[in-house]
Amino acid sequence: MKRRFLLQLTAAAAFALAPLGQGNAAENEVVIGVLYPLTGPVAQVGIDAVAAVKTAVEIVNEDVALNVPMGPGKGLTNLGGAKVRVVVIDHGGKPDVGQAEAERLITQEKVHALFGAYYSSVTATASQVAERYQIPYLNAESTSPKLTKRGFKWFFRTTPHDGEFTQVMFDFMADFQKEKGVKLGTVGIFHEDSLWGTDSGKAMEALAGSGGYKVVNNIAYKKTTTSLTAEVQRLKAAAPDVLLPSSYTADAMLFMRTAKELDYNPKLLVAQNAGYTDPTFLKTLGADAEGAITRSPFNSDLAKTIPLIDKVNARFKAHSGGRDLSDVPVRAFTGFLALMDAINRAGTTDPEKIRMALSETDIPPEKLIVPWRGIKFGPDGHNVLQRGILMQVQKGKYCTIYPFSLASCDVVYPMPSWKEKAAM
Repeated sequence: MKRRFLLQLTAAAAFALAPLGQGNAAENEVVIGVLYPLTGPVAQVGIDAVAAVKTAVEIVNEDVALNVPMGPGKGLTNLGGAKVRVVVIDHGGKPDVGQAEAERLITQEKVHALFGAYYSSVTATASQVAERYQIPYLNAESTSPKLTKRGFKWFFRTTPHDGEFTQVMFDFMADFQKEKGVKLGTVGIFHEDSLWGTDSGKAMEALAGSGGYKVVNNIAYKKTTTSLTAEVQRLKAAAPDVLLPSSYTADAMLFMRTAKELDYNPKLLVAQNAGYTDPTFLKTLGADAEGAITRSPFNSDLAKTIPLIDKVNARFKAHSGGRDLSDVPVRAFTGFLALMDAINRAGTTDPEKIRMALSETDIPPEKLIVPWRGIKFGPDGHNVLQRGILMQVQKGKYCTIYPFSLASCDVVYPMPSWKEKAAM
């Protein structure tokens, strides 16, 4: 299957690109290499992320009256109204493909920056290429903490990482016990074995230890597995008070189906995002998804306090075939506009000046569709103003439950049993 997708997103014809390292305010277009999985088990996530990027490109290229970065004004105003064009590739979740395509994007497509790539393992290899060529790379959704601990100069990340998301999960567990008067003493850690899942498992084990929880399971499984029967049997036997899974879409659904077959009923399932926030998970499982809790940087019910969400969603649906915004596309949209804001402030496509502009980014919360305190990068390139939430599947929809100050619903506890779900 072809892995290269070229999206011509400018109103003008393509112009010859300046050599790497050169650029000025008279350039007619800025070219960004975008890497996502458009085939494979999480293809819909990548497709939605690209729709979000297209939405952001539309806002940059046209004069859109929205209070988001690069909203008012047509094109990159500090680059003479230059338009942005993206070259989208499909890495299929394979780190070696991401690495090779990153090099092609830089050396052949002559992109001015790289963006993507959802899988932490792919982001790791692609960003190594960008670092070697000294090309800015902005990541909006990969959450392995290691990505911003490599001493890279050219890598920036807007999303919370797994350590921060995991802290929110454990904060919830502590506050929930105080609020409901329940005791949660044991946890089961359950994760796929790629870079993301492994790092997620380590973060959860560390916080479980410091929080006084006993880890009764710490199970790693192959991300390409077709059976989780033995693993679910171990979880059922240990019966942890809280199950903490880190799974992509296919394995998250496989786990839920296997748990149903074996009548394993966790009382509290608090997931590390990924498969548990993919709209495909909810659509495919239906009532079987009820009660699952997942961390996230976003939920649509936050529109009650962030009116920008509905306005951006209306534009997103025009690019997504009517699908609504969800976790990953929201992060992609937010991160892409942060990159565009930096390039516009740089006033050039010179890589070093873009890198400097990224390091000086300071976007206030009122310009975002996520409940963060803003976007500002620390010395390691990580956004120090991010924030996570928790949401639970209730009546077929995700409902924000934590922080309690942002909650739209009370927590359903214990999680409905398979017998109760069958009656829904």
